[in-house]
Amino acid sequence: MLQGNEVRLTFLGGGLQVGRSCVLVETKESKVLLDAGINAGASRVSEAFPRFDARPELIDELDAVVITHSHMDHHGALPLLFKYGYRGPVYMTEPTLPLMIMEHLDYLNLMGKEGEMAPYSENDVRVMAQYVTTLKYGVVTNITPDIRLTFYNAGHIIGSAIAHLHFDEGFYNVVYTGDFKYEETEMLGPAVTKFPRMETLIMESTYGATPVPYTREEAVRLLGEHISRTVERGGQVLMPVPAVGRAQEVMLVLRRLFEEKKLREVPIFADGLLIESTAIHMMFPEYMSPRLQKEMAEVGNVFLSDYFTLVRSPQQRAEVLESREPAVILATSGMMEGGPVLSYFRKLCGDERNLLLFVSYQVEGTLGRKILKGMREVQIMNEEGKYEPLTVRMQVEKVEGFSGHSSRQQLIAYMKRVSPKPRNLVFVHGEPEAVGSISSVARKVVPGASIYAPKNLDSIHLAGD
Repeated sequence: MLQGNEVRLTFLGGGLQVGRSCVLVETKESKVLLDAGINAGASRVSEAFPRFDARPELIDELDAVVITHSHMDHHGALPLLFKYGYRGPVYMTEPTLPLMIMEHLDYLNLMGKEGEMAPYSENDVRVMAQYVTTLKYGVVTNITPDIRLTFYNAGHIIGSAIAHLHFDEGFYNVVYTGDFKYEETEMLGPAVTKFPRMETLIMESTYGATPVPYTREEAVRLLGEHISRTVERGGQVLMPVPAVGRAQEVMLVLRRLFEEKKLREVPIFADGLLIESTAIHMMFPEYMSPRLQKEMAEVGNVFLSDYFTLVRSPQQRAEVLESREPAVILATSGMMEGGPVLSYFRKLCGDERNLLLFVSYQVEGTLGRKILKGMREVQIMNEEGKYEPLTVRMQVEKVEGFSGHSSRQQLIAYMKRVSPKPRNLVFVHGEPEAVGSISSVARKVVPGASIYAPKNLDSIHLAGD
């Protein structure tokens, strides 16, 4: 039994792994979940979802759920809670709600096409949406009798939030970063570093062992060079992009390269869920960086221009697939676990003139990660639902610097600048090497702080003043 000044954190997912982020926060009076994601690269169903099985009473006792942003590894298991009876509030930012619903419906559609049993239904998604309360950044909200929540910009994707939890009369304060980017990007400002009070910081560590060897501008230049070389040899560039975040960021970068005449104009085709996602982005200009807000006020839709052709039908896709002309194709999904990117990959992978260009994180176990690590004989499901063997002869490259996650350097800079300094640092959302590496640095950057690297199902007890 927890005392009045105690907080317990239990990690139901995201411990020493990237995927199924889920932290249970408990006080004497309340139980709250921070995120409820799935693991896209899981090989077994038991590894795909948070460890709700370890707390069978949780759904009956849960008071609230906080979702930091709209990526499936942070909200993918949310409909499951409603399937099994949860009927409490869910808190997220305004852009997160429509993006989350879009992703869930797309996931169900994909499962149906592949002939697999979905873990929840469309009705579960509808019920879930009815219990969502959206919040703006900076608004303090009582989510339980003894917990107040405030969202701050995380810089990861549109509407991504760092969650500040203030317990009771201020005896304890926890900051949970979710996924964050500590750098200004084409679309968003950097993650917030100043908070009213903070004793414990729960921080993502995806790139904790991965320094980016070049600046943002150098990454943009490198992207342009990869595309230019491919176009010059008569090839096509296939870029798998997550529908939310990286797709829009890359669209802005490509537009800038064309406008600055640093890239020869070639057709750019955008296919998949990123089309709907981009439309949703345009609904929330106030969540963009001030610079981009100003540009949107002047020119309107900054993402779609004459440079881009939207592929809106199977017939259009067939025409693009038949074309032999140099082109750039942006298609979902970003980790090549489904979506139209697989149709393009099937067509392009056998020609060494073509390029498969990654710009986002590839989770362990996904097709994207396997190819990036050197696998050249792969199998993907075709339209008939049968697995088809393919030999990858196209070039494969990855440009670091476009990820929505902070690089190792940015994680270190964030720890140096975050204020006030935490007494406890908890590293999640990272593979063991990444967590171990950033934990070692943290002992020097935040001297005197207790450092934690929890496994799934580990608990941390925190005592307030």
